[in-house]
Amino acid sequence: MFAAERRQLILEMVRANGAVSLRELARVVQTSEVTVRRDVRALEAEGLLDRRHGGAVLPGGFTRESGFPQKSHLATAEKTAIADVAAGLVEEGEAVVVGAGTTTQELARRLARVPGLTVVTNSLLVAQALAHANRVEVVMTGGTLRGSNYALVGSGAEQSLQGLRVSRAFLSGSGLTAERGLSTSNMLSASVDRALVQAAAEVVVLADHTKLGTDTMFQTVPTDVITRLVTDEPPAHDDRAATELQALADQGVQITVAGSAASGGGEGMVGRRPRRESPLPVQRRGGPSAQLRTAGSPAAMLEQQAGERARVADMRRR
Repeated sequence: MFAAERRQLILEMVRANGAVSLRELARVVQTSEVTVRRDVRALEAEGLLDRRHGGAVLPGGFTRESGFPQKSHLATAEKTAIADVAAGLVEEGEAVVVGAGTTTQELARRLARVPGLTVVTNSLLVAQALAHANRVEVVMTGGTLRGSNYALVGSGAEQSLQGLRVSRAFLSGSGLTAERGLSTSNMLSASVDRALVQAAAEVVVLADHTKLGTDTMFQTVPTDVITRLVTDEPPAHDDRAATELQALADQGVQITVAGSAASGGGEGMVGRRPRRESPLPVQRRGGPSAQLRTAGSPAAMLEQQAGERARVADMRRR
């Protein structure tokens, strides 16, 4: 492939996806990352794209949101590694919230193996991944369907989360910086993500290295609210990503790097204490399969479950 052909293909990929890693570009154009980096520099000199932390983005500083078909094929190996590590943070009998995204969808597939789990989500893809899981209950928010990422958004979703209390929130986004925290390109998605954060004692962000240093329009989770970041190992030449990780750690975010020594139960950098007190544990009787609920408030549903358990315990004592 001639240089002009490579650069045209690179430009088309960036325009279609908003942001693409050098690793992915090299795979598609079937050349080395060194060659791709040279092509990206040439395109940046022409003002056609911007270089960012091991990748390329649309010019102008803020990346736009890609659709689900595009995002589902980006950094797939990295997302799988991140999901494997994040699933290890969840214990039997917990109640968690899981936001929308392709990385959280990968997490949901692994959470299907955790017995006694209750998952509250606004994502149809997360719910689908858990729908047939044994002894996992899925509680969905209300809201209006946003087709580009198969998520429920709007005031209905936000109101259904009021009064909810769970142990952890797992969220993804379009970009992550030490200065602004997690951000996304859509206002409605950002608003629901903020409501999910308010329901959790700890906030775990799942973001591959291509999102480090990327800033988008709407802030969802400020850095000082993020408890932990689970990410993948940046390429050796990506000094900017390493710098961003260090800046996040300096602000108290626990860093767990999938595929490194840190992912084996340790943490790559200095952590901190959770920002809120731990919620009351949610214990639930197991059923033959996951229960998918779409009506009513998730908080009310969890409260009703607790009442049922108390009545059963009282009957046993008698």
